[in-house]
Amino acid sequence: MPPLVWDNRPDGLRAPALVCAFKGWNDAGDAASAAVQFLGASHNATRFAQIDPEDFYDFQATRPRIRLTEGRTRELSWPSVEIYEARVPRAPRDLVLLTGPEPSFRWRSFCRHIVDLAEALGVQLVVTCGALLADVPHSRPVAITGLASDETLTERLGLQASNYEGPTGITGVLHAACAEAGLPSASLWAAVPHYVAAAPNPKAALALVRRVEGLVGVTVDATELEQAAADYERQVSLAVQSDPDVQAFVERLERAAEEEDEPVDPRDLPSGDVIAREFQRFLRQQGPEDK
Repeated sequence: MPPLVWDNRPDGLRAPALVCAFKGWNDAGDAASAAVQFLGASHNATRFAQIDPEDFYDFQATRPRIRLTEGRTRELSWPSVEIYEARVPRAPRDLVLLTGPEPSFRWRSFCRHIVDLAEALGVQLVVTCGALLADVPHSRPVAITGLASDETLTERLGLQASNYEGPTGITGVLHAACAEAGLPSASLWAAVPHYVAAAPNPKAALALVRRVEGLVGVTVDATELEQAAADYERQVSLAVQSDPDVQAFVERLERAAEEEDEPVDPRDLPSGDVIAREFQRFLRQQGPEDK
């Protein structure tokens, strides 16, 4: 069986952007996978393909699951990467969404299959979402760092460039594969407070959704996620206040954040419309040899 298994082949996707997130090392607080899942739910995305897990996963590390259907029938569910299409008529482009656990093996082959998929669908931009643990307070706006395949595009999109050096996840390998194929790509990373790493972080998921919106020119009604983010911040604040040691630690993080270089006010970042226009201009400026 070929690794890429099609349920059906979508036709007529308009200038699609491929947005990816992988559970595991790249997904602190489940923020990245939650962001992509929210985008899919908001636009009634439907699955059209998956990557067969047999060659790519250690099933002792990422185990299949048994579930009961109708209370009696036992059904086996294997870990896999699932791929969805989302038609967005009021936006300049449609979305292809990819989510699943980070693979264990054969990362280069795995990413080559994703690039092949993107090329087959006419994808114009690949965006990966990630979340990392950081010394940041939960009470401050979520910092989004990132990079793009072109430094000029990074600047135009208002991304705070990442200076990270060290081990990488599947997202780093995917960006390298996109670069080899001449496929424009961008990476967004949300900073998640390490002292609440075990809890799902809708605040970070919301920050990623907002940046993806601007990057690909697609909007969503995020009211539900905004409420979840507000509830999250309130609950974490209450938990912090109940422990004097933790509260003192968080206050130190807040002071450190204030003492750093002038923080970026979200109002000073490019609007979604501006970001979308800049990305379109970037694509137009690329000659045939650059694409």
